[in-house]
Amino acid sequence: MLAPNPQADPMVPVLARITRRIEEVPDVVTFEMEAPDWNGFAPGQFNMLGVFGVGEIPISISGPASEPDRLVHTIRAVGPVSRALAGLAEGAALGLRGPFGNEWPVETARGRDVVVIAGGLGLAPVRPVLYHLLENRNDFNKVILLYGARRPEEMLFTGELSAWRARFDIEVAVTVDHAAIGWHGHVGVVTSLLRNVGFDPASTSAFVCGPEIMMRFAARALVDAGVAPGEIWMSMERNMHCAIGLCGHCQLGPVFICRDGPIFDWARLKPLMMQEEL
Repeated sequence: MLAPNPQADPMVPVLARITRRIEEVPDVVTFEMEAPDWNGFAPGQFNMLGVFGVGEIPISISGPASEPDRLVHTIRAVGPVSRALAGLAEGAALGLRGPFGNEWPVETARGRDVVVIAGGLGLAPVRPVLYHLLENRNDFNKVILLYGARRPEEMLFTGELSAWRARFDIEVAVTVDHAAIGWHGHVGVVTSLLRNVGFDPASTSAFVCGPEIMMRFAARALVDAGVAPGEIWMSMERNMHCAIGLCGHCQLGPVFICRDGPIFDWARLKPLMMQEEL
């Protein structure tokens, strides 16, 4: 799959409109939007979403690539722009630039075991991968999703998680860092789930997204299990501002996250991630 390029002028936003608003958890909202001349996207790409008069931020696309008319983004309200975005109602207009970035290499994972590891909001950027894997299930061997959240009430897409767990062709394991009375599932960091699943490390591709510290530990655990560093893929979102590699905010060593990523393999990323986040 070739990642679609952004609009003719990547710095000029188009007008998008929210057609559906879903409250996932108290600080996270999912939007379905429509935009003129939207050309679709590849799993892993992101858009720049903006509230006029406030600013814009990069948001990974969290919907299925097989439905190009469904433009889906999941947003956590943590800063001025994301709070303004999350506060928009159905029917509201916002600025859209994109899609930008490269894609998860799902095509090269054909015929292999696939392990998807997500932490917190990191489930949103890998959600298009899961859609692709399940829509093309016969093209892959084992498919495993390991998902961790801080608390049960902070888990995203719980309806989909339940539906996926009910299938016989994907293994889903979830965990939380902290649990109150009433939680009967696993408690611990998401990497602890790797001990309980079986896959062929010599023929495994892994897709990882979440907080950087979680991704580093997940990569180490996968390498310790025998997965090749070049088959461990991560989505980075450090300080992206312009989305086309001009402003320099997202530079990480010799690469620009927005232009060269946001998807990188661990063999390339490991020495770069030793640099503290700016």
